[in-house]
Amino acid sequence: MDLKLNGKTAIVTGATGGIGLEIARALSLEGAKVTLPGRTRDRIDAAIANIAASGGETVTGALADPTTEDGVSALTAALPQVDILVNNLGIYEIKPFQAISDDEWRRYFEINVLGGIRLSRAYMPGMLARNWGRIIFISSESGLMTPGGMVHYGMTKTAQLAVARGLASEAKGTGVTVNSVLPGPTRSDGIVDFLRSLSSNPDASAAEVEAEFFEKHRPTSLLQRLIEPQEIANLVAYVSSPLSSATNGAALRVDGGVVPTIA
Repeated sequence: MDLKLNGKTAIVTGATGGIGLEIARALSLEGAKVTLPGRTRDRIDAAIANIAASGGETVTGALADPTTEDGVSALTAALPQVDILVNNLGIYEIKPFQAISDDEWRRYFEINVLGGIRLSRAYMPGMLARNWGRIIFISSESGLMTPGGMVHYGMTKTAQLAVARGLASEAKGTGVTVNSVLPGPTRSDGIVDFLRSLSSNPDASAAEVEAEFFEKHRPTSLLQRLIEPQEIANLVAYVSSPLSSATNGAALRVDGGVVPTIA
């Protein structure tokens, strides 16, 4: 299927690995001109080379931290307008609620929520002026069903849903759409270590740790396995395209059926 993205410009944050890297790859392979912002040149260059090795030819990097005001200013100076903005960058951890300090609450909100808000605020006016654009927040199933031990993370993912829906209303009646994509547990760098931190037997094999995680911590999953980053990227590429023009203000679940209710 031709997603009609040839020549469109895109920014994907958090794209030096995991879900973000695969989203950037999918958009590039569809012909979009993709920019990867990041804090270190080595990681940016490695991601660009990785995408180029699979046939992506129009990927560039920008040395800018999109979680800071200065970083957003640097990015918008380098790329004043963009057609597609994918707010993917985020952090997560397991931590008991009582142990989460005020500084940590602020840090999670700053990185997971405010970064996307700043970039949307910078690029949405141009999209509206051109009457076309796509803004996508990569949220999480934790935004609907916050797990214990990750309350600060779940809070930020729920906040993203609220921001995305509100921005979609701001763009009512235009060619600009704003949506959220909600992945479930996804294979990425460090995921096995994360699952081991929850396991009753940290010395078990990766497959055993994964199986125990779904049995004990995500029993509602219909897949009963980690989602592959490419499976998330496939949906994001479609939502980024002109073909998705009737999809707006939506919270699109690609969670493997973890959330058992219609939401």
